[in-house]
Amino acid sequence: MSQLREDLRGDIAQLAARLDQVVTEDVYRADQRAVEQRIGQVEAGLSHLRGDHEQMTERVAQQRSEDQAQAAATRRLVVSSFVAPLLVMIAQLWLTSQGAAS
Repeated sequence: MSQLREDLRGDIAQLAARLDQVVTEDVYRADQRAVEQRIGQVEAGLSHLRGDHEQMTERVAQQRSEDQAQAAATRRLVVSSFVAPLLVMIAQLWLTSQGAAS
């Protein structure tokens, strides 16, 4: 009987130790609300970052397009600055040869 009593006291002591670790429902709900708030803040931050990323991507694409257009204009200018004098020189030579042949 005394052994049973000792076992029962040990079990009750273990149960009391476990109950010290249990939180009330109000505390649990408050903790859950705080977690949900933090998750909401993180989601809002991610949405803001996504928007910033999309804007940056659009700006980069627009800048790339402008750079390509500028490069094409520069190429046209370089080609025309070499081709135009060459054509004028060929025309002068042709005219000179036509005048000398007459």
